[in-house]
Amino acid sequence: GWARRGSAGGRRRGGGKALPPKKKPPGAPRPRKAPRPVTVDSAKARTSLEALRISLRALRWKEFPFGRRLPCDIYWHAVSFHENVVYSGQVNKFPGMTEMVRKITLSRAVRTMQDLFPEEYNFYPRSWILPEEFTIFLTEVQLMRDRNPAWKPTFIVKPDGGCQGDGIYLVQEPTDVRMSSNLQSRPAVVQEYISKPMLVDKLKFDIRLYVLLKSLEPLEVYVAQDGLSRFCTEPYQEPALRNLHRVFMHLTNYSLNVHSGNFVHSDSGSTGSKRSLSSILSQLSDSGVDIHKLWSEIIALVIKTVIAMVPELKVYYQADIPSGKPGPSCFQILGFDILLMKTLKPVLLEVNANPSMKIEHEKEYIPSPVDEDIKVAVIRDTLRLVDPRKKKKKKEDETCTVQLPEPTPEDKEDLLEDEPLGRLEPEPSRSPEASLPAPCLKQLLPKYAKQFGYLRLVERIAALFVRFLGVKGTTKLGPTGFRTFVRNAKLSNSGFSMAAADILYIDITRKSSSLGLDQRDAGFDDVLRAPTSLNGGKTSVPSLRPLRPLQIAGAS
Repeated sequence: GWARRGSAGGRRRGGGKALPPKKKPPGAPRPRKAPRPVTVDSAKARTSLEALRISLRALRWKEFPFGRRLPCDIYWHAVSFHENVVYSGQVNKFPGMTEMVRKITLSRAVRTMQDLFPEEYNFYPRSWILPEEFTIFLTEVQLMRDRNPAWKPTFIVKPDGGCQGDGIYLVQEPTDVRMSSNLQSRPAVVQEYISKPMLVDKLKFDIRLYVLLKSLEPLEVYVAQDGLSRFCTEPYQEPALRNLHRVFMHLTNYSLNVHSGNFVHSDSGSTGSKRSLSSILSQLSDSGVDIHKLWSEIIALVIKTVIAMVPELKVYYQADIPSGKPGPSCFQILGFDILLMKTLKPVLLEVNANPSMKIEHEKEYIPSPVDEDIKVAVIRDTLRLVDPRKKKKKKEDETCTVQLPEPTPEDKEDLLEDEPLGRLEPEPSRSPEASLPAPCLKQLLPKYAKQFGYLRLVERIAALFVRFLGVKGTTKLGPTGFRTFVRNAKLSNSGFSMAAADILYIDITRKSSSLGLDQRDAGFDDVLRAPTSLNGGKTSVPSLRPLRPLQIAGAS
């Protein structure tokens, strides 16, 4: 209670009757309770567990390594959203992300944007999907050779579900692509190989950039200011028949090159076969490269790629977590693999849904300082951004602003006789934020939303598609839903009948069946092709305002 100082049992000095405990005067400060620590379920974290634990210790959050019967604030999964049944809180994976970044799905998404905005999406190599586009691949390559006899291309074949360099190979003749029966069960993407990359120390390298997709609605994206540079382990030579098989020369995958006898482990971020991106940028800057311009181009590539991925990702998200229904929110760290051409133009190689967050050298359990410095910072600062207490505080600040009454003179007099105010003042903040380094993640969207908003055209189609999906868990439209979509989307011209829409639907599903896919319904990618079919093979694009050059403040 608020008993008088020096009294016992609430009695006044010098005796007298006991007084009832005095109520707390309006506006008087209350002792601050210690905040409840954020709880994190790490039971499914697997290889990212060590970096996650270091981050949690720095933040003083509470880890549940074997799960918890009560809900946690955050669930950290290693591979996918569906690794655990989660009804609330936040999950570090989006439903459908693994499918979205598969080589075929990503290629289709980027090609859709290339059809609409060819100049804006010229950072992705020409691609063909096998086996369905093998004939088109042969025809187009021959046409390009006829136009330019001096063109001597090399092609790289990447299995759709492959990772860590598995199944990748190079060819110089399209007919050398291995059209085996495996392509039916394991399709692939074939791309034009970048034969003139930027070299450092005569070695080819790529960039692993960490990108946080914090939310889909609103679209919120962050990028880590530092990343990794993974080096090949044999001096680079332009592709020729005699060296196409030399993977340590052509493929930058860390999981391949670590097995090379030339792989160099280093405790420094500026030497060895795996280095920090900042060290490479510093080296390029010393040689006269405009790093601010290069970084701006890399950032633009990241934003445009995310914009290409978001429409179909929203379809997956809506199928698992319908709008207005209870369920967890999601965020995800992505790994963007980027190659620099000799001209310093950045090229997107692929996007990884589950970039390795190990802080040890693969299969050797030797600490890797460069991995720890970069990956721990990315995980720690991701957690800082998704801290549920910040969301709660923001909501309270917006909706619960209370005007406290001014204390009366009597209240002030009583307070002077109570316990010293110093003991009632809020305790100094014990938050570890003050001791943490500045965040390594910098916002891209919505910060640059105005500069890239005109590219978000396909999201409108996705929003309409989602309206007609039907039951939870599906990402396909049945025949009735497809007809309704065509009618409401106004894809058809005045002479297009619903009977024609039915024929189009049959064609879409029949094509999928011919490719060995068990599909009786129309997916979002099928629907994206519908406008082209309805307009006689021509894609109709609304008029767009003039493009403005990208200007990124403080790009460094």
